Formats: sequence, C-alpha cells, structure tokens
Amino acid sequence: MTILVFAEILRNLKQILAEKAYKILIFIKRMSWRKKTSKKSNNRTYVLMAVVFLLFLGCVYKLYQIQIVKGDYFSDLAGDQHRVHSELKPGRGEILLEKKGEEQEDYYALATNRDFALVYAVPKDIKNPEELSEKLYKFFDQEELKKKVEEDLAREDREELNRKLKEILLNAPDSERESGLEEAKRKYRERKNSPEWREEREEKISEKIEARKKEIVSNYKRILSKENDPYEPLKKKVLPEELKKMYLFLDKDDDLALQDLKIRNGRMYQVKDGEELRFKLEGISHLMQSYRYYPEEELGSHLLGFVSNAQGKPRGSYGLEGFFNKELAGRLGYIKSVQESEENSIIINDREYRRAIDGSDLVLTLDRAVQFQVCEKLNQAARRHGADGGSVVVINPQTGAIMAMCSWPNFNPNNYSDVDKINIFNNPVVFDEYEPGSVFKTITMAVALNENKINPRTTYIDKGKITIADHKIKNSDFSTHGPHGKVDMNYVLEHSLNTGAIFAMERTGPKVFADYVKRFGFGNQTGVELEAEADGNINNLTGEKIRKIYAATASFGQGITATPLQMTMAYAAIANNGILMKPYLVKEIIDPSGVSEKTKPVQVRKIISEEASTLLSGMLVNVVEGGHAKHAAVPGYYVGGKTGTAEVASARGGYGSETIHTFVGFAPVEEPKFVMLVKLDDPKDVQYSASSAAPLFGELAEFMLNYYQVPKSR
Repeated sequence: MTILVFAEILRNLKQILAEKAYKILIFIKRMSWRKKTSKKSNNRTYVLMAVVFLLFLGCVYKLYQIQIVKGDYFSDLAGDQHRVHSELKPGRGEILLEKKGEEQEDYYALATNRDFALVYAVPKDIKNPEELSEKLYKFFDQEELKKKVEEDLAREDREELNRKLKEILLNAPDSERESGLEEAKRKYRERKNSPEWREEREEKISEKIEARKKEIVSNYKRILSKENDPYEPLKKKVLPEELKKMYLFLDKDDDLALQDLKIRNGRMYQVKDGEELRFKLEGISHLMQSYRYYPEEELGSHLLGFVSNAQGKPRGSYGLEGFFNKELAGRLGYIKSVQESEENSIIINDREYRRAIDGSDLVLTLDRAVQFQVCEKLNQAARRHGADGGSVVVINPQTGAIMAMCSWPNFNPNNYSDVDKINIFNNPVVFDEYEPGSVFKTITMAVALNENKINPRTTYIDKGKITIADHKIKNSDFSTHGPHGKVDMNYVLEHSLNTGAIFAMERTGPKVFADYVKRFGFGNQTGVELEAEADGNINNLTGEKIRKIYAATASFGQGITATPLQMTMAYAAIANNGILMKPYLVKEIIDPSGVSEKTKPVQVRKIISEEASTLLSGMLVNVVEGGHAKHAAVPGYYVGGKTGTAEVASARGGYGSETIHTFVGFAPVEEPKFVMLVKLDDPKDVQYSASSAAPLFGELAEFMLNYYQVPKSR
C-alpha cells in the first residue's frame, strides 16, 4: 500500500468517524432525555459516552499528527514513490607491490577486488535434507576439518614441549641447563617418531573428526529441514572455480565435467552442443558478490588490515585499509529519476546523475621477495623457539622506506572473522610497547659519544653492581662472572654491561640524556601510515627534575617502553650518519585517472654527528664480531648490531619469568643497505637473544645482501 493510498484512507476514515461520532452523540443525547428508573442503565450510558468521546479524541489527535505535524514528511515519502534512486558503487582501490626487474611497469596485488559466490539453500525445495547435509559436509568441511584437527593437536604438542623447556630454563642450574634442554627435545623427537605414538595420534584425530562431523552435519540438516523456508545462507566467499566444483559434486549426472560449466552474469550455465543452458540444483543456488580479496593471504596481514561490511557498507579496518580508507573507497555515485506510477516509466529528462569515482591505488615500498622471506623465516623461528609472538621490520635508513614488515601470529584477511581474539589484528610493530632492554644501550652510547663525554676507549671500573637511591642494579652476568674490572666502552657494548651504560649516561647527566631520547623519537609516534600506532612511554624521563634511578634504568632499556618501529628508526638514524628519517610504507598513490602522487623522503632531524655515528657503528661491529651477537654475522661483510634480552614487567609489580629477545642491526656498516629489527616474545628453549633473535637476523641479512647483490667487503 503506497503512502498516497494510506493518506487517502486516513482522510476518509476521519470523515466517517466524524459522521459516526456525531450520530452517536445525537443518539446518546436522545437517550439521556428519556427518563430512566434504573441507576444501572444511567451508568452504562455514561461509560459509553466516555469511551466514544476518548476514541474520537484519539483519532483526531492521530490525524493531526499525520496531516499537520508530519505532513511534509509523509508528503516526501509519497513523492519518493515516484522517484528512482540508484547507488552507483565505486571500485575500491588496490594495494600493490612493484615487480622488480621488469622492463615495463607491472605490479603484484596484495589487496584487490574479486567476485565470490554466496551459496544458499532453499529448504522448501529440498526433498532429502539428510543426504544433502552429508554431501555439503564432504565438499565444504571434510578436508578443512581434518587439517584443523591435525593443526590443533600439533599446537598442543608444541605447547607441552614449550612448558617443559621453560621449566628447565627457569629451574635448572646453569651447568645443566643446556644439556637439559637438548635432552627434552630429543625425547620429544623420539616419541613423535615411534609407531605407538603415530597409531595413538591417528585414533585421536579420527575421534575428534567424527565428533565435529556430527555437529556440522546436524547443523546442515537443521537448516535444510525448515519447512516453507525460501532462503538460508550456507557458505560465503566461495571462489568461482570452487562453485563449479560444488555444482558438479552435488549434481547426479555422472557425464557432466568441469569444463561443461560456465558462469556468466552471475549465473551458472551448462555448455551443451555449443549452447548455453541454465544449470540449476534442487534447493541449492548462489549469488555473485564482489568482495575484497587478498591473494597472498597471511603475507603482510598486519600491514594490510581488512575490509568489513558493517551495516552493508564496506569499511577498511586496521593497517593500510583503515588508514587510507577514504582514498581507497572512492566516492559513491547515484542516479535520481522521476517515475510515473501508472505506466512505471522513467522520466529521463528530469534525472539527477553523479558519476561514481573509483578509489585510488596504493603502491607500497615493500619488496615482495624480502617480505616473503622475512615472514617465512620469522614463522619458522617463532615456532622453533616456542615464542608467543614475534616481529621483523626492515628499513632503508637513507629514505625511511619500509622494505619489509611482518609479525607472527598472523591472520588471513580474507577470513578475518575466523580469528579467536581480535587483538591479533593489531600490528605489533607499531602497537606493542615493551621495555627494549639492552638494545637501548646503543642509544645511551650515541648520546655520550655525541656530547664528547666518552670515546670507544674510555674506561671505568666495573664492580658488577651499583646502588642508586637504595636500588641495587647488577649486570646480567653478575651471578656467573662477577665484576669485570677496568673495561672500556667497546667492552661495555660487547658484554652488555648495565653498569657501563649507567656510567655513560652519568657522564652526560640525566637531563641531557633525556633530551636526546626524545630527539631519537621515543615517546612520540613515528607517523607511519598505519592505524593504532602507540607513542611509547618515557614518562620517567620527563619533567623538570629526573630521578637518578629512572635515568639509570633507562640507560639500559628498563623503566621506559618503545615500539619495535621506534627502536628500528633510532638505529636507522645511527646508520644514516645521525639523521632521523620518517618511516613510510606508501611509495605512491595513483588516482583513477592515472595521476601519480609520489612520496618524498622526509628528514625529521639530525640527532648526532657523522663522527659519532661512525664511531658507534664500529663499536657495533665489535659486538657482532667479538661480543654476544656472533650469530648475527654474515661472512664477507661488516655487520653491526646489538642484542637485548628484556624481562617483562609483571602486573603485580617487579618482573616475571617472561622475556623478550631483540636484535637490531644493519649491514654493510660502511654503506648500510638496510636496518633490521628482530623481536621474539618469550622464547622457551633459549635464555638470551644471542641464541634466538641474533641467528634469525643473520639468516635474513645474508639473504638480503645476496638478493641485492651487495659486493663483499672482506
């Protein structure tokens, strides 16, 4: 019923009610003239009069609201019955990587748009729900379920091993720790290779699959058995080729082949004798819809984010999709035309038209080969060490361009709703704030070198521990090594002495030290094009008066927090002759007309002198060559860097048993091609980052130096 018809009925109703009410009132009045002998009869008359009067007032008020108060509103609605309004949706811009070594410009797509099928059931047309439920399970769920069950059991095994390794790491004496770890790993391998374990595992897999299968099939049957139900969605985002296979699998014609099916204009056709015939299944159909598609799946998922369809409208969330949502989304268009209600014809001359504008494309600074290698090796290392998580970020120190950025665990943005916890969407490289530990000693040395308060050969007497404001601070190796005696600043970095970092900080003074920390970018966002970037926390170093204990702990990376990206950019400034650059991910933005807006490198500030940068770079080479970071070395190249094993602050105060392992470095030192940070969260099988983060750095650095064909310098 249209608004116009509804309004006409109300007008007629008003007239009818008015006439009826008048007649009723006349009738009541006549009745009241008659003499009544019964009190009961009079009461009935009064009640009837009151009810009729109230009904009449209610109708009058409602008509007043419709015709007077909301008259314009209903008039507009009535007008809309004669107007056609069609939204013209723009294409969302793509996120691209340049192909290296190609003569003509070409790209890999990290995020694009693709048509998928929404498979749905029509339960009222289904004759055998039980048989169809089994078939749907076999096609959509069987293989995926087996894979998931195996992965879950494998994860449980790793977690059990990691608990044992962590227990040994925390409780075994230093002399027995390494052998205890190796023995636990050996027993784990032997158990997994035994025939008894394999047989037990197969039984467990079968039991879990069978239990889950019953649940899935039962759910299908419940949906397919609904009487008179014309629509029930079954599967979203089914690829066109998978859709063809589904039709083939569910069809009863054994002679039908995959090449006989064709999708055209969103519909399924069978090609037979050169003709295309509509192909339908009983009770099963599909709709083709355009979705955001990520061909590389998990690769760089934290960088990209994803696109959700909240309230029916696509919206970028997290990562680049969220940060550049406006640019990627484009602008909606529309057509407004007047439509004659009687003939259902559109008046073209009076239409309003706005063209849809497609979104712009983003071309990233990432190198696909490096990104793939970084993600692959990080995943392997994190699992191998039983880490809770991990990140790697690679930067070009001269420009600030991000060459690779990856974190684990990751997610598949094509199926973002499948994750168990939404905090996995946050990019740890820019979101996680942590106490960096000993990698911060490099910053402390940079300050003292630039202020000419120390040089690499400056010495002090290390007693192994120091007391500041009733707080006792020890070197990490105090229990095994004791005091180191008279040592220089090279030695301090090589052996990562907390007391040496405090000595260097005290030579400059807490206030000067704190000012440099700010100038290196700590405590502020870097400005990279990613959502939810954290500031880090250096509150202990702010204010007019800085407590000595706060400055002391900050000198070796405790009591302050930084993001992995902040830490990487600080080292990049050291590798770039003391100049801090702004990091960026987007190399250029290409609008729908093909006009390109290229990103220019931005120099934030000069922090330390070229001389201080050179001296510190040499000291970092010594750390790799003769200190704790030997596993980060690459034969034939001078590599500089620093390890850090930071304890994680406990919510109850103090520090718990968890640790974060970091290595930050660059190569080749004489003309750095990259700066790279490697971070692993609480590895279970090794105690220090020299045995976890440093080897991963060395492996990735060797790959990149070879990939970029950097000549060997030694």
